[in-house]
Amino acid sequence: MISGWKKRYSDIIKEFNYSEKKDKESAVILNSIIKKSNINEKIISLVKNKTVFVIGSGSSLSTAIPILKNFKKIIKIAADSSVKPLVENGIIPDIVITDLDGDEDTLKKIGRKSIFIVHAHGDNIEKLEFVKKFKKCIGTTQSNPFNKIQNFGGFTDGDRGVFLANHFGAKKIILFGMDFGEKIGKYSNTKKSERKIKLMKLQKGESLLEWLSTITKSELFTTSKPIKGFKKISYKNVDIIIT
Repeated sequence: MISGWKKRYSDIIKEFNYSEKKDKESAVILNSIIKKSNINEKIISLVKNKTVFVIGSGSSLSTAIPILKNFKKIIKIAADSSVKPLVENGIIPDIVITDLDGDEDTLKKIGRKSIFIVHAHGDNIEKLEFVKKFKKCIGTTQSNPFNKIQNFGGFTDGDRGVFLANHFGAKKIILFGMDFGEKIGKYSNTKKSERKIKLMKLQKGESLLEWLSTITKSELFTTSKPIKGFKKISYKNVDIIIT
């Protein structure tokens, strides 16, 4: 577990009024469902010392998709709400970060292709059986890791993808469709009643990435909204960064 995470998890529990007990209960159930595997080694081979893209479902995803199509060989880590538009455009993420609230048909469609990092928390206990549809799967928690359940850090699917890339030693991490701010992307499937809490989550995710930028060894870039600690680049400069 990344140093300093316990304090940040404690802050999340208080700020969002979550139940650590239910988070742990969910993790125990997920641990009982997933199988032991060598997927960590597979992720190391994909990510360590490489340039990786982390893709969110922010408002800039629409303009990012045509750019992403040009980089077939770059490892792509996608938040699950971005997976449906990506797959519809012929882009299969190498790694999907999910707490199982994305489009189930799409997740099922790529269930034997992508590596799934499934996050257990108090609100998705009833969905955990769905992981049986994934051939390659790792379980994560925000609480203490144990047995087959790991903790790479992060809060939302998007920023957890960055924390994952950091954990596995990516050389460069470039963000696409990661627009933290007042605008919620059309692909995020956020109801009007959930808008306030969604914006709070995005704000927390951004603050965690700002913190990560102070301790990571990876070089950090974003093609989306500026984030403190990340170098803002244009799409035309992506070619330069990855070489």
